[in-house]
Amino acid sequence: MDALEVQDEVTTSSIPLDKLTAIYIKMRDAKDTLTSKYKAEYADIEEQMAVLESEMLAICKNMNADSIRTKAGTIVRSVKSRYWTNDWDSMYDFIEETGAYGLLEKRLHQTNMKEFLLENPDLLPKGLNVENQYTVVVRRSKEN
Repeated sequence: MDALEVQDEVTTSSIPLDKLTAIYIKMRDAKDTLTSKYKAEYADIEEQMAVLESEMLAICKNMNADSIRTKAGTIVRSVKSRYWTNDWDSMYDFIEETGAYGLLEKRLHQTNMKEFLLENPDLLPKGLNVENQYTVVVRRSKEN
């Protein structure tokens, strides 16, 4: 049963819930199979590209070049920097002392916020937005 056949079947008005669940599980399995295949092929391509990138970096280093133009395209060598800290207390102190609040990302830790609100139902931070949404989880029966 392909996706169009399933869609036609699902759009009819009175499908028994048992059949609806079976169709859902079959579609989820098909999606998982496609995802696994995609991830494997993607990882293989990534690995091959890493080998080529390593070779191009070595060539740029040997030529002391930051860019090399070829008929197929231009190779550009650049420095990518990544920053982190192992001492958050000192980092928070530094940010507060210098007023460099832009060094932090503006987002909330979802699990910690949920736990905080459960533990402190009377403390609601000003400007906090909450979106609740029902979801459906389908579990395979042990008979299948």
